[in-house]
Amino acid sequence: MDLRLFGSAFAAIFLAELGDKTQVMTLTMAASSNAKWSVFAGSALALVTSSLLAVILAEQIEKRINLRYVEGAAGILLIGMGIYTLVQTFRGT
Repeated sequence: MDLRLFGSAFAAIFLAELGDKTQVMTLTMAASSNAKWSVFAGSALALVTSSLLAVILAEQIEKRINLRYVEGAAGILLIGMGIYTLVQTFRGT
């Protein structure tokens, strides 16, 4: 196992998830529930499963598409999501 890559992935995902809609939803569910460990287990399994799907998909994509195109598409998607979020914020919805 590449511990440096492991640490980088952990730090990047951990920081990206702080304040994320998913974390806010998990917080809301846990606050309104008497079964907080069930919320933790469900949300943790969901994150692990979505990460597994991303790794499996990445393995298939790297065989077919140049990584620069994938990174460019991801950048454009993130910029688009940021613009959408800003527009929604200033519209007040």
